[in-house]
Amino acid sequence: MATSTFAPDTLTADSSAPSAPRTGPKLDHSLHPAGRWIFLAVLIGGLAYAGFSIAFDTAQVGESLAGGAFAFLALALLIALGFEFVNGFHDTANAVATVIYTHSMPAPLAVVWSGFFNFLGVMLSSGAVAYSIVTLLPVDLILNVGSVGGFAMIFALLLAAIVWNLATWAVGLPNSSSHALIGSILGVGLANQLMNGGADGTSGVDMAQVWKVLSALAFSPIVGFVGALLLLLVMKRFLRDKALYEAPEGQTPPPRGIRALLIGTCTAVSFAHGSNDGQKGMGLIMLILIGCAPTAYALNRTMPESATPAFVQTAQAASAAYRAHADGAPTDVGAARAQVTQALKSKHVADPVVYGALATLSDDVSSRIAGYGSLGKVPAAVTPNLRNDMYLVLDTTKLIAADKAAQGRFTAQEITTLKSYDSGLEQGTRYIPTWVKVTVALALGLGTMVGWKRIVVTVGERIGKTHLTYGMGASAELVAASTILLAVNFGMPVSTTHILSSGVAGASVANGAGLQRRTVMNMALAWVMTLPVAMLLSGGLYWLLLTLARTLGY
Repeated sequence: MATSTFAPDTLTADSSAPSAPRTGPKLDHSLHPAGRWIFLAVLIGGLAYAGFSIAFDTAQVGESLAGGAFAFLALALLIALGFEFVNGFHDTANAVATVIYTHSMPAPLAVVWSGFFNFLGVMLSSGAVAYSIVTLLPVDLILNVGSVGGFAMIFALLLAAIVWNLATWAVGLPNSSSHALIGSILGVGLANQLMNGGADGTSGVDMAQVWKVLSALAFSPIVGFVGALLLLLVMKRFLRDKALYEAPEGQTPPPRGIRALLIGTCTAVSFAHGSNDGQKGMGLIMLILIGCAPTAYALNRTMPESATPAFVQTAQAASAAYRAHADGAPTDVGAARAQVTQALKSKHVADPVVYGALATLSDDVSSRIAGYGSLGKVPAAVTPNLRNDMYLVLDTTKLIAADKAAQGRFTAQEITTLKSYDSGLEQGTRYIPTWVKVTVALALGLGTMVGWKRIVVTVGERIGKTHLTYGMGASAELVAASTILLAVNFGMPVSTTHILSSGVAGASVANGAGLQRRTVMNMALAWVMTLPVAMLLSGGLYWLLLTLARTLGY
C-alpha cells in the first residue's frame, strides 16, 4: 500500500523539536476504468449541452452565428471553463485535505464528494459575486466587449490566471485563483490605459471596487488564522474528548461522531467554495456571450412582459429625481451617454450635470422598453446599444446611491427610488442562464477530481510540524466555510485557499504545534507575488494579442 510519510521541514525556528514520522493516508489509489468513462461522458455531455443551449438561444431570437464566430465563441468558452477546471483541482484540494489526513474518508471518495458539493454550490449561487468581478474591468472594454479589444481582454486575463494557477500547483503551493484573476484584471486595465495614451494606468479600472475586493482577500487569511486558533482553544476548553486533539492512529478512521463532524465541515467548505469561486467564471462567460451573441445574451429576455409597466414607472420616478437636482439636462441622447460614460470612468458622479444626463438617458431607456413592450421583444439591431445604456445608468446610479455627497442632496425617498431602479436594471442586464451555471458547475466539480494530490499533501503535511488532528481539521474548516458563505452573502469574492490554509496554520499553533517555516514562507511569497506576476502576464498578453490583431487588420 502506498503511503506518505509525515516529515516536517527541517528549516524551522526550532529545528530541535521532535518530529517522529507518522504513517499518512493512502493517496495513490488506482482508478476503476468505469470511472474514467463516466468522467469523460460527463465532460463531453456538459460541453454538448453548452453548444446546444447556445444554438437554441440564438435561434430563438433570430441571431445566426457564422461558423468562424461560433468557433471563436467555443474557444473562448473552453478557456473560461478551463479556468474553472483548474480552480477546481487547485483550490478545492484544500477542502478535502482534512478528511483525507484524518482518515475520515478515503481520498477517491473525498474528491468525488467534494466535487458534487462544489457542483451544488455553483447551482444554488445568486450571481452577485460574478458581477462584482465584472465591475472591476475597464468601462470602455465592458461597453465594447464584442470588439477586438474586448476579446483580447478576456483571453489575456483568463490565460494569465490559468498559467499562474498551474505554476503554483506544479510546486504544490496553495494559491488563490481569485487573487490571480483580480491581478489579471488589473494588468489588462493598466495595459489598456497605457496603450490608449493615458498617464494613469488605473483610471480605466474601478479602483474603489478593486480596493474593496483586495481588502477582502488581504483580510481573509487573518480571519482564517485567528478564527481557527480561537475556535480550537474554545473547543479544548469545553470539549474535553482527548481524541479530538490527538493524531490519528495508523489508518484507523476516527470515532463516528468526530467522523461525521469532519465530513460535515468538508461538505460545508466544498459547497461554499462552489458558491463563491464558481461565480467568477460565470461573469466572464457572460461577457464572452454578450460579445459573441449580443442579441441572445446582452439582455435578459426571460423577463416577463408583465414586469415592463413596473420597470417603466420606476425609471420615470428615478428620472424625475435626477432632474430635480440637475443643472440642466442635455436633450441629445448621445451627449448624455458621453457625459455618463465619462463620469463612470472617473467615478465623479456627484455632479448636477451628471444628474441631468442620467435623466435624459433614463427617459430614453424607459421609453424604448415601453415601446417594445418587453426586453424579449427588443429588436436585434438595437440590443447592444440598449444594453450599454442600461449598463451605464445602472453602475452610475449604484455609485450615486452609495455616495455620501449625493445622499446629502437626495431625500431618503429619492434614494429608495434610485435603489429600486437599480434593481430593475440589474434584472434586465445581469443574469446567469441555467446552462451557464450547469457547465461551470461541471467544470469546477470535475476539476476537483483531478490533480488534487499536490495541494492536499502541502495542507496535510507541510504547514504544521505535527500530524493534522481531528480538532485542527474541524476548526479550520468551520471557520473557512463560515467566512466564505458570509462573503457570498455580501457578493464579495474571497479565497478558499487563503482562508483554509491560514486556518490550518492557526489551528496548528493553538494545538501546541509549531509551523514549518519553509512552507509558510513559500505560501507568503506566492501570496505576495500573485498580484504583480498576474498583472505582468495579463498586461503582456493583452498587448501581444491586440498588437497581433491590429497587424492582421482586425
